[in-house]
Amino acid sequence: MEVRRVTNPPRTLERPDLGKSGASSSKLAGLTARISLGKAVQAESANYFLLLGITLFMVVFGLVMVLSSSSVESHNDTDNFFSRFWSQGAYALIGLPLMFLVSRLPSRFWKKTIWFFLAIACFLQLLVLFTPLGMEIGGNRNWLKVGSQTLQPSEAIKVALVVWLGVVLARKKDMLWQWKHVAVPVVPIGGGAILLVTLGGDLGTTMIMAAIVLGALFFAGVRLRHLAVGTLGIAVLAFLVAISSESRLGRIAALFGGSSAANPDVNWQIDNGFYALASGGVFGVGLGNSHSKWSWLPAADTDFIFAIIGEELGLIGAAVVLILFVLLAIVFLRIIHASTDPFARVTTAAIMVWLIGQAFVNIAVVLGVIPVLGVPLPLISAGGTAMISSMIAIGIVLSFARETGREARRERVANGSAE
Repeated sequence: MEVRRVTNPPRTLERPDLGKSGASSSKLAGLTARISLGKAVQAESANYFLLLGITLFMVVFGLVMVLSSSSVESHNDTDNFFSRFWSQGAYALIGLPLMFLVSRLPSRFWKKTIWFFLAIACFLQLLVLFTPLGMEIGGNRNWLKVGSQTLQPSEAIKVALVVWLGVVLARKKDMLWQWKHVAVPVVPIGGGAILLVTLGGDLGTTMIMAAIVLGALFFAGVRLRHLAVGTLGIAVLAFLVAISSESRLGRIAALFGGSSAANPDVNWQIDNGFYALASGGVFGVGLGNSHSKWSWLPAADTDFIFAIIGEELGLIGAAVVLILFVLLAIVFLRIIHASTDPFARVTTAAIMVWLIGQAFVNIAVVLGVIPVLGVPLPLISAGGTAMISSMIAIGIVLSFARETGREARRERVANGSAE
């Protein structure tokens, strides 16, 4: 019997096609990246992108106008036409990442830390008032000089105050119908913070902060009669502060008396602001072609930058600025309406009153409706501390927009699952 050995045929191992595998992996990675990017984009609400887009546009527009309005004074001070522009650009580059960082912080972060931040801001304002570090400009002691830089602690107080009001009023939302729960701790703490700024002589910032408190109380649901009492008290305080200074009385007299040879310094800024707006016409004299910035209009790049906008870009440019602030207010109101968190609603409302109210005051001063108060146009005027504080405040609202967007998506998913 013949035994044959059965041998298996040799197996040929196919070499994997690395090219095809690599291509597949690359396609898979690309698809994954696109899906991740899509989720990241969808993770933010429409209100988030609206607010972000308007803010970035206003910051860029403000930098352009600061460059145009400050070039002459920059050259007079430093022999460099761009010095103030570079400084403002640097502050914008600081504010931008801070805004995005703050927009990622959850609400619980502010609820735990806001007392600390408010205390720090008030401490810095005390340094302004009672130490040699304080600096007086234009009759207002509102600046802290650190090396070659000047800071405004009152801007930090604004940021801390709006968040603090949101935290306190949200916690007491069911007790705000009683006047004592409205008064405590809003009057001693909020009023104390405002008093620190008032002692520095800055009536404009004092009025903005008082409006912030009243706006927060209104959106928190405080009874109108309690608000009326608070408004009356603030009006009396503002009157007393106004008549306590000779320069402020001069500004009020200039508003009602018009140009006067007896008070040329008081009327100079108001008159030249009018001339700048009038010379702009409908289409303006052209970007960079302002005549008023040639040392005719004081504070052309800060408090009176709206006059330069009207001169260089005309009625159309001035109207665009007004529309931008109207759009900003609409987005704030949309976020307030979409939010179910009392803290987010009150804080967003307080920030809206701050930024939109300050814009109204700035433009009203340029138009001669109210006396000169020395407040900048938010996100547009030159001023580093004001720019950074405004961007941080908007970052806080962006965080609320993100949270409300996530809540809405969870609700849609839950409703879809239920169906």
